[in-house]
Amino acid sequence: QVQLVESGGGLVQPGGSLRLSCAASGITFRFAFMGWYRQAPGKQRELVATISSRDNTNYADFVKGRFTISRDNAKNTVYLQMNSLKPKDTAVYYCSAGSPVNYWGQGTLVTVSS
Repeated sequence: QVQLVESGGGLVQPGGSLRLSCAASGITFRFAFMGWYRQAPGKQRELVATISSRDNTNYADFVKGRFTISRDNAKNTVYLQMNSLKPKDTAVYYCSAGSPVNYWGQGTLVTVSS
């Protein structure tokens, strides 16, 4: 069974950094297209970043230059390094697998506030 487990969320001040992790199981991870989405209260879930099996990356305009998606195939883990965080980045962040998305993680809450 496919399972995606996010971790690393928490409270951070504006301008701070946070690194999210998504540990995958039940898939051949090195072949999987992975992504991060986020959903703020009262808003639609939106794509943050994706990474292909060949390490091709794509970013939403609102995080470009601030966030970096990466993967460690030996650890079956995808990461989202989040720098220069803004209050508008506050959301539940979800890991995804597949394009279109076939699987979702449970989400991890990121709160950016002073």
